[in-house]
Amino acid sequence: MSQDETNKGFNRRQLLGSTAAVAAVAATSVGGTLTLTGGAATPALAQAPGGKKFEVAPGELDEYYVFFSSGQTGEVRILGLPSMRELMRIPVFNRDSATGWGQTNESLKILTEGLLPETRELLADRGGLYDNGDLHHPHPSQTDGTYDGRYLYANDKANTRVCRIRLDVMKCDKIIQLPNQHTVHGLRVQKYPKTGYVFCNGEYEVPVPNDGTILDDPKQYHAIFTAVDGETMKVAWQVMVDGNLDNVDADYQGKYCFSTCYNSEGGVTLAETMEKEQDWIVIFNIKRIEEAV
Repeated sequence: MSQDETNKGFNRRQLLGSTAAVAAVAATSVGGTLTLTGGAATPALAQAPGGKKFEVAPGELDEYYVFFSSGQTGEVRILGLPSMRELMRIPVFNRDSATGWGQTNESLKILTEGLLPETRELLADRGGLYDNGDLHHPHPSQTDGTYDGRYLYANDKANTRVCRIRLDVMKCDKIIQLPNQHTVHGLRVQKYPKTGYVFCNGEYEVPVPNDGTILDDPKQYHAIFTAVDGETMKVAWQVMVDGNLDNVDADYQGKYCFSTCYNSEGGVTLAETMEKEQDWIVIFNIKRIEEAV
């Protein structure tokens, strides 16, 4: 163990070991005792569960909608809470023959009108469409820090796209592709005074410009942080940063947003990007950025 690891108090191995120990102790608090069955420790309940009821009878409605990402299937899935019944699937970056999404003129317009010119050229002999999408991080729009029921936004990590779903009809009405950055991940929305901005992390550093001329110079690789106008679904501004951006969130005053970051090493291989024990958080001052652009 290096001196640097010792001074930080915990390294990754120590953290995992201590977490396992804490989990074992915490398990005993569930029922007050811990029993061993077949060599495995299991909590023994002190009493039967109370009168909590989670069933939703036929004809009754759930209290909440839960919006799930679906990853490589490219759609949003809606479940009811507390029943956890699947209520609906909203096709976005995929083709859905049951509803005609990806086949009808209306859906084809939504899928293609926000593509970048270079993407249109790339897809010209492939039917003009991406065949895949990797839908992550669906988040509803907000007003004064509370969900307002207007829109749901999500990102496509595979092809650097952002979608908007109208929550009054549960249908996607806009998809755009973000310029300059490579991938988009960890999307979040502006909470105050309303959405407002949709904040989009560019997870991977790439050559800027990414035209092959500086491919062999990693020092000129950067990640791009993008703010999309959630009303017009157009790029409002972009900021070039160092490090790979992972997840972002916004404050409740409309002043800042914050992105977690890895690869402060500036590496291009897995070993290089994971070398340090800690990286950093990038803080974006929204007003200062607006003034600069």
